[in-house]
Amino acid sequence: METAIDVKNIAYDINGKNILRNVSLTVRKGEYVSIVGPNGAGKTTLLKVMAKILPKNSGNVFVNALPLGSYSQKKLAKILSYVPQGAGAMFPFTVLEFVMMGRYPHLSSFTRISSEDKMAVESAMAITETTQFSENLINTLSGGERQKVFIAAALAQGSSMMLLDEPTTFLDPKRQSEINAILKSINRQSNVTIVSVTHDINHAIVSSERIIALKNGEVVFNGASAELLEDNNLELIFDIPFHYALSADRNQPVLFLK
Repeated sequence: METAIDVKNIAYDINGKNILRNVSLTVRKGEYVSIVGPNGAGKTTLLKVMAKILPKNSGNVFVNALPLGSYSQKKLAKILSYVPQGAGAMFPFTVLEFVMMGRYPHLSSFTRISSEDKMAVESAMAITETTQFSENLINTLSGGERQKVFIAAALAQGSSMMLLDEPTTFLDPKRQSEINAILKSINRQSNVTIVSVTHDINHAIVSSERIIALKNGEVVFNGASAELLEDNNLELIFDIPFHYALSADRNQPVLFLK
C-alpha cells in the first residue's frame, strides 16, 4: 500500500520544552489511524505539524512522497484537510455558506462557483447528514450538528486525507456514535485516509486499523488496534490499570478502568 504521510524524526519545542521528540510514523493511503495518549503527550501538536499549521524544529514530513515544505498552503489543502478540536468563535454564516468555504483551494478571485463545486458541497452535506441545516446559521446549531458541518466542509475540499483533532470531544454518546459512523463511512466508502486524535480508546480499537500512542512527546506504541490490549500496553501509556470485557455480541472488547 502506498504511503500517504511519512513523518521522520520530528521534534517540536516551545520555550525550551520538548513537546515532540524524534517522532517517526507512516500512514498508508486509505488507512484509518487513531492517535491516543494522555493529556500533554503532544497529540494535537503532531497533528498541526503534519497539517503545516505549526513549524517543526527538526526532522521532516512527506505528503504523497513530497516534502511538506514544498507545498503551498492552498496546494496542500487540495490533498489534506484539517478539522480542529471543538469550535472557536463562530461567524454568522449559514451552513451552506460555511461548507462552500471548504472549496477555497479550488477557487480564485477570478473564478465563480462551478457546478463541480456545488456537487462537491451537496455530496459532502449528504454524507454528513447536514443538508437539512443548509439555511441555518452555524452558530445556532448544537455541538454535534456543528461538528458534522466542520467535517462536511473538510470533505468538500475534495482532499484524500483528513486530520481530525478529537472530533467527538464534548459530545453526548449518541452524537459521538453518529460522528464515528460518518468518519468510518468516509474512510471505507470514499477511501479517504483518516488520522484522528482521540481519547475514546474503545472507538479507536473498533474503528482504526492501527493505533499510535504518544507519551511525553514520543511514540510509545505503533501497531494494529487489537495489539493495544496486549502486554499491559494501556497501563504503560496511561499509568493506570485497565480491565476489558467482550461486548454483548462477543465481537469487540470494551475497556473500563479498574
